[in-house]
Amino acid sequence: MTSSAFKLTRPTGTPGHIVFSSPHSGDEYPAQFLRDSQLDAHTLRSSEDAFVDRLFASAPGLGATLISSRIPRAYVDLNREETELDPSVVEMERRSGLNPRLAAGLGVIPRVVAEGRVIRPGKITRKAAENRIAQFYRPYHAELEALMTEAHTRFGEAVLYDCHSMPRDALRGHTARGGKLPEIVLGDRFGSSCAPRIMAQALSAFEAEGFRVVCNAPFAGGYITQAYGRPEKGWHCLQIEIDRSLYMDEAAIRPRGDFEAFRVRLDAVVERLIVAKSAGFSVAAE
Repeated sequence: MTSSAFKLTRPTGTPGHIVFSSPHSGDEYPAQFLRDSQLDAHTLRSSEDAFVDRLFASAPGLGATLISSRIPRAYVDLNREETELDPSVVEMERRSGLNPRLAAGLGVIPRVVAEGRVIRPGKITRKAAENRIAQFYRPYHAELEALMTEAHTRFGEAVLYDCHSMPRDALRGHTARGGKLPEIVLGDRFGSSCAPRIMAQALSAFEAEGFRVVCNAPFAGGYITQAYGRPEKGWHCLQIEIDRSLYMDEAAIRPRGDFEAFRVRLDAVVERLIVAKSAGFSVAAE
């Protein structure tokens, strides 16, 4: 299934209780947005979680649902609350006490892309901001909410893996086992967005494939993890951050020559997550 806001791939037959989401891999830039930007198209792409939707493309074949954004993060950020409007970007009344994301220019309508580069001079109208949210943000979240509700209704439990990528430089100062830089960061908002067993299963799945993994630092989870992680109600959400340098040339924003080999390696992780989760669910259901 496709819409102007997202691509949705369901597994053959009855969908399971696991959903993979890639909210920042969208790369369909509106022509007017490109014309209005003071940045070139390549620079605008620096905020993308480029190719993450392709990395998790095996999920439907293994019984999970995959949803990914079509629209880029620089246009509207699906991992923000829709009320996080920045008065330096949108024509609106100024507010005091902006949260750190808004202060940094990273609201639902971003002011900057990576490295703090300003997307466009001036502001957009409140109506233009609302149009972006209505056309792209709300449909994505409505579908995500529906998928989680469907999974929970069918199985009594729903699990969302929120999939992202991170620049290699974001990992400086952090170490995994053995003192080396981590390659994967798993975030459960310090235990509040999913049951401990789900974090443990994910940690085991990545480490079994040889990845260096850390939890909740430097990324513990964003808006999606917070909004859809309701473990007391049987909704679980875990954020996955992957070091971009493992599979792409970060400067050129293109897949590395060994992209497919890396994807196959990640396929094994995805399969472990689905099999481990299904096994855990069966035990819990008994």
